[in-house]
Amino acid sequence: MGETGVGSGGWARRVAGLSDLVYEMATDDAHAELFSVPEEGRRGGRRWGSVSAGAFATDVTGLAKGLVAAGVGEGDRVLVVCADHLDWVRLAFAVWSVRAVLVPLPVSAGPERVAHAVRQTRPAAAVVEGEGSLRVVAALQRELPDLGRVWRFEPGLAEIVSLGAYMDASSVRFRRDATAPEDVAVVLYPVSTVSRWMRGVALSHGALVSAAADVVDRVGPRVAELGPGKATALSDAALSQVQGLATVLACVVGRVRLGLGGGGRFLDRVREFGPSVVVCGAGVLEEVFEGERGSARSTGWDSLGTFNSAVDAAVQFDRSPKKGAWQRLSRSMYDWQFAKVREMLGDRAHLVVCWGGGLSDRLDSFYGGVGVPVVQVFGTAETAGAFAANAVGARVPGSVGRALEGREVWVSREGEAHVRGGAVFAGYWGDEGGTRSAFREGWLATGFAGSVDGDGFVWVRGRLRGQAAVEEVPGRFVAGSRAVAGAEPVVEGPVVEPVVEAEPVVEVVERPVPEPDATMALPVVEAEPEVVSDAELVAGFEARLRSHPLISQVLVIVEGRPFASALITLVRDQLEYWRLVNGRPLSMAPEEIAGDRDLLREVQGLVYEANRSVPRHLAVRSFHVLAEEFTVQSGLVHPSGGLRREAVLRAFSEEIDGLYRVRREQ
Repeated sequence: MGETGVGSGGWARRVAGLSDLVYEMATDDAHAELFSVPEEGRRGGRRWGSVSAGAFATDVTGLAKGLVAAGVGEGDRVLVVCADHLDWVRLAFAVWSVRAVLVPLPVSAGPERVAHAVRQTRPAAAVVEGEGSLRVVAALQRELPDLGRVWRFEPGLAEIVSLGAYMDASSVRFRRDATAPEDVAVVLYPVSTVSRWMRGVALSHGALVSAAADVVDRVGPRVAELGPGKATALSDAALSQVQGLATVLACVVGRVRLGLGGGGRFLDRVREFGPSVVVCGAGVLEEVFEGERGSARSTGWDSLGTFNSAVDAAVQFDRSPKKGAWQRLSRSMYDWQFAKVREMLGDRAHLVVCWGGGLSDRLDSFYGGVGVPVVQVFGTAETAGAFAANAVGARVPGSVGRALEGREVWVSREGEAHVRGGAVFAGYWGDEGGTRSAFREGWLATGFAGSVDGDGFVWVRGRLRGQAAVEEVPGRFVAGSRAVAGAEPVVEGPVVEPVVEAEPVVEVVERPVPEPDATMALPVVEAEPEVVSDAELVAGFEARLRSHPLISQVLVIVEGRPFASALITLVRDQLEYWRLVNGRPLSMAPEEIAGDRDLLREVQGLVYEANRSVPRHLAVRSFHVLAEEFTVQSGLVHPSGGLRREAVLRAFSEEIDGLYRVRREQ
């Protein structure tokens, strides 16, 4: 297979800018299928149509000419707040073609998040989908004179294209030829429930191309088995996040046709599209497994026992160094069970790329035994999405693989993974102090706890903080463990695996924790009373909870009640980010997310911690979580932002009474 074939990233490393990827592909084979999009069939059904490299490059040029005609200059930022569809990708490559900088946000981003990104990056133009975000961006034009053009998103982006209709394509070619690998290509705002105001991560053209090409080289041999032009992929990652963007670029580099759009539940799209490569988070694979196990349980204990035996057979088969006749026979006995799992993944899945790691070693081995091997890939926004990856035939289940070519992974004695070499970010946009604090003597801190085993495989244990940057840079780091791509690892000291909690780090109360429900009842945590009024203590308690990015409003109820309880509302866009980070389906309603057990456990821990700041009689024992925030329009919030306490108590009297019924029944 040549250097430009399926599974090879070598050709991409020669390009100077990201837009060159599609133009070189169009020049090499204009008819090559680059993307797939859903189309309405003649009889009302839906099918997936293909977009060729030549047609895509032509569309990108048309959009790029429109941006030039609109006055978008080299280095200007272009804000894109859109859903994930083909026009998003066309617009991204057009921005890169004119040497501008893409600033993407999800269409679900709240007004505060949109305003934060706009004020920080000061874009010259914006393309916005959704009335709420459009109003926010348009209003900021009066505050930011740099923001010259704000377009409402319309399919096809005809308004932008029409501006450059009579412009010669050479104006775009000159910009492309001037692009250098070190030019900033994108400013990303990572999804997080740790901090509401994430720093903008500036990534260069060279870093993004390098990361994509290195991942393709690692997973390419498995994809190449399908043959040129046969590989297809579908991803659940948002294009505005580094995993989604890296997936698009890796598919272009690896000549893998990527399905875009379609909406609805991801697994439904997978079954409809039937990709040969499924790109998803660990949550999707866990959902498939739990779905099949739940189906077996509902049928009867005999079926559940058979399913468990099938799981054991798949795990043992995957982990057997030599697949002898007995192992093959044991596995074949359960192939009818495995066929159901493969069907859930589209029935044509040849490989699953689990971006972000987090899949247990048992589930990793289970899918390998089923016949759909999983390759776990891990990276952060600061590393352009990847610094370690497994490979089929050279993987350790549960790990995220060895460091990619040219990278070194080092774990400090404190347990934090650090990276050096390869595709490291250009810095946080407009934040030199934050950029400096992200590095320790030349090593980029990842913000994740991890370890490296004796064979160089990297294990990620959990998040230590939202981003690489910290408020205070510690002194000289002590020795840890290190993995160098392409070399034997050097173990320089013991690896400490800390207990990781979401920030702020809190001590867990040593007592039984009940299964959470949307209406929670909590045991009381003792606290030393303060010499201040109860009202001040309650206000402090409420403020402490509101400091968490998930929490919007808190109302503690004490008066006339046997114990304190609370109503808690959640920030709408942060609720959506939580869904993305935790792999919940797109179709999940906000009310369902607010009742999710894992989310309630997170809120429960915050209440536990806040209870430490108040005396026993003010400690919140029960709380109720609401997906919708109290608003001025509903009459529950003063124009100043404060809650209309009596109005809230009246409006939610039934929910509040329910808190005390739950407690009495326990």
